[in-house]
Amino acid sequence: MVNSKKLLSLLGLAKRARKVVSGEFSTEKSVKSGRSQMVIVSEEASDNTKKMFTNMCTHYKVPIYLFGTKDELGHAIGQEFRASLSVEDAGFAKSMAELMNINGGSLNESK
Repeated sequence: MVNSKKLLSLLGLAKRARKVVSGEFSTEKSVKSGRSQMVIVSEEASDNTKKMFTNMCTHYKVPIYLFGTKDELGHAIGQEFRASLSVEDAGFAKSMAELMNINGGSLNESK
């Protein structure tokens, strides 16, 4: 089980540091522009959304993780429901990835 409290508070910190963009359009733009270090998609996101981001992240070689509910992700960054977000800082992305890997979270990491 992922230490979700720690992960969600890291997301909040990253958001305050302006290193997180959220929402489908912004996340997609972040990945395609090369700024994204990691993409997190809600486990509740639609199959189409998951497939789109999985394919995009595989193509652009960005790690992608399935984590949390839309409500948890949105709440962590002080917004409404969020199905997808992009972390644009290597340090934050590395810390979050370690948390998910150590705890064996539901992850789908592209190579």
